Amino acid sequence: MKRDAQTIIDSPEFKDLVARKGFISAVLTVIMLGAYFGFILVLAFNKELLSALLTDGLSVGIPVGLFVILLAWGLTGVYVFWANDTYDSAVSQIRQGLKRSE
Repeated sequence: MKRDAQTIIDSPEFKDLVARKGFISAVLTVIMLGAYFGFILVLAFNKELLSALLTDGLSVGIPVGLFVILLAWGLTGVYVFWANDTYDSAVSQIRQGLKRSE
C-alpha cells in the first residue's frame, strides 16, 4: 500500500494536478484577501464612504460587508465544486492508470 501511494505521488500526472490545485487555491485566496483587505482599508481610511446612508438606518457598509461574507461562501463553493468535480476524478484516473500499468 505504501509503495502504491508513493507511485501515485511520484507520477508526473499527479504532480501536474497538485500544481493546478495550488494555482486554483492561490487565485481564490488572492481574490478573498483582496476583497477583505480592501474592505478593511476603506473602513480604516475612508469611514465616511461606508457610513453614508442608503436609506434610513442602512449604511453603505452593511451591504458591502454582506458582499464580503457572501463572496467568501461563494469562493468556498467554487473550490469545493472544483475539488469534487475535477480534482477527485483526476486522482481516480491517475490511480486507475497506475494500477493498469503494474
